[in-house]
Amino acid sequence: QAHLVESGGGLVQAGGSLRLACTLSSEFSPNAMGWYRQVPGKQRELVATITSGGAANALDSVKGRFTISRGNDKNTIYLQMSSLKPEDTAVYYCNTSPILMINGRAYWGQGTQVTVSE
Repeated sequence: QAHLVESGGGLVQAGGSLRLACTLSSEFSPNAMGWYRQVPGKQRELVATITSGGAANALDSVKGRFTISRGNDKNTIYLQMSSLKPEDTAVYYCNTSPILMINGRAYWGQGTQVTVSE
């Protein structure tokens, strides 16, 4: 059964940087993976995606500040976040794209909290 683990979150001042990591434990390698984030009371939003070939895309509000990349193990992805802003505060999740489904339900890892103070 697939398993997602995110790490690297923390508390940082505005303008600072963090690097998130995610590992998908699975027998298959997805065509694409992505980072999502969610603020309490709001829907989860897609932040950035990367394909197995390395093609990347990102939300307009994070372009130029966030960089998604894949490890040598293509089931590992990273999100380098720079020039962080308080509005980047959220729980960050990774997942496959499209979302991983297990027994008919969307599967998510535990996420990692990113808090940006002013």
